[in-house]
Amino acid sequence: MKNEYPEKTRETVKETQSTLIRSSLKTPRAAAIAGIIFAVLYGTSRVLLHLAIPPDVIPDTLWLGANAGMTSFALNLIPFAGIAFLWFIGVIRDLLGEMEDRLFATVFLGSGLLFLVLTFMAGALAGGMLSAILQSDTITETGLYTFNRAVLYQIINIYSIRMAGVFMISMGTIWLRTGLMHRGWAYLSFVLALVLLLSIQFSFWVILIFPVWVFLVSVLILIRNMRRQPLESPGGM
Repeated sequence: MKNEYPEKTRETVKETQSTLIRSSLKTPRAAAIAGIIFAVLYGTSRVLLHLAIPPDVIPDTLWLGANAGMTSFALNLIPFAGIAFLWFIGVIRDLLGEMEDRLFATVFLGSGLLFLVLTFMAGALAGGMLSAILQSDTITETGLYTFNRAVLYQIINIYSIRMAGVFMISMGTIWLRTGLMHRGWAYLSFVLALVLLLSIQFSFWVILIFPVWVFLVSVLILIRNMRRQPLESPGGM
């Protein structure tokens, strides 16, 4: 009878450890998968829009007739990319746990949500503008097309990109304070974030810095998670 309680205690401890191990394995993996999905969808959308929409403002809509399908498909990818990015933010915060610093966590969450909101706004505005052009050609004659295009430029290439840079800086700072990632990745994040923050002239390749960064970070998290996974995980998984 005396040995019954210690055995139950050991079983309880083992079950608790198994639960913690499963949680620690699933959280980084979920963040990595969400980040990869966001990077692929957002990057694909940006590339397709770059190929479909001419760089110069032209009065006619001949380009839209030839690239309407590609443009529509690219815009439809944006909501799914945003959902994956929101999931990426949530899982990263869960991964930090008690190590989360309130100051940098607020900047991290706020900049990520602002980037997401601005991206959705740009996608909705672009979709509405293209639908209006398809229904009526007079929109190009009234100057609304030129105005909406200028607004889209400001949202995507100035405000949204700057918020992505702030997101990267806050993430790199959190890595330095917690030691969750190598210092080299934090410093690289700072350099790339400065490029996004200080870039004055528009460049398509500058826009792709953020999704490529998220993709690389997510792949690194996934690789580290797989290396730390024990050979015999609980439950035979």
